[in-house]
Amino acid sequence: MSDFAPSPAGVLCVGETMGVVTTSDASPVVTGTSFLLETGGAESNVAAHLATLGDEAAWFSALGADAVGERILRRLRAAGVDVSLVRVRDGERTGLYLKDPGNGVVYYRAGSAASRLGADDARAVPIERFRVLHLSGITPALSGSCREFASVLIERAHEAGVLVSFDVNHRAALWPDLKTASDVLRDFAERADICFVGLDEAQGLWDVETPDDVRALLDEVRILVVKDGPIGATEFDGESETFVATPPVEVVEPVGAGDAYASGWLHGFLRGQTAEERLLTGHVRAARTLRSAGDLPDDIPRG
Repeated sequence: MSDFAPSPAGVLCVGETMGVVTTSDASPVVTGTSFLLETGGAESNVAAHLATLGDEAAWFSALGADAVGERILRRLRAAGVDVSLVRVRDGERTGLYLKDPGNGVVYYRAGSAASRLGADDARAVPIERFRVLHLSGITPALSGSCREFASVLIERAHEAGVLVSFDVNHRAALWPDLKTASDVLRDFAERADICFVGLDEAQGLWDVETPDDVRALLDEVRILVVKDGPIGATEFDGESETFVATPPVEVVEPVGAGDAYASGWLHGFLRGQTAEERLLTGHVRAARTLRSAGDLPDDIPRG
């Protein structure tokens, strides 16, 4: 069993959040007549969920000094997230992506303020204020400087006694090739105290088949959570192994469910829940998001 000492203390979530443009009626962009501007980012999603659940949650990233960046800040403040550490940079822009229903997603994030984060930014973060640092594999995929930024953050967290939570979050479109993604994401996962990975991700990245195979590969990770979609989730904690089946849920939109799961699990961990309880808390939070049309469920204030 883990000898971590969880407590209801703060979580710092780090990673890019962008403006999201999509049609309001789920029609393809080419024929759409009405559009919505939302916000989207894996790590800020986790922060918003945690704040809604009553946990202290902060988000760190960089935004351009533009209307989209301000909209993101307003959205997260309304959800109860501490955004006081966020860097807003003149002369730089906030990233955007276009959700084209039925045709996927197109990113307009190259050169964004967040993609320019680097080691100096990581050294300026007051990491010692927090119990947990949460980040994902999206950040080291954005640029060489972002990879260094994430690496230095993890080093500083370990030095300060802050637990590192890492969600593999493999986004193939952000990587030059599978081999690079496989090597870099494995390296970051192995440096985490807590790691979340989908079984399908692990199969594609590391040529494994089962949750036990993932555990054998990432045997140095203190707590490993392997999610297997509608089947269930397995937590490996030291020599212990706990499985909780996924409750039945009618899926409206799968986007954001992984972030919701991580937030539910972390909430349970911070509150001292058992492995079975926190796995179930993750499922419950993910189910709420799966039943919602957006990245975030309706119980998170929109402002």
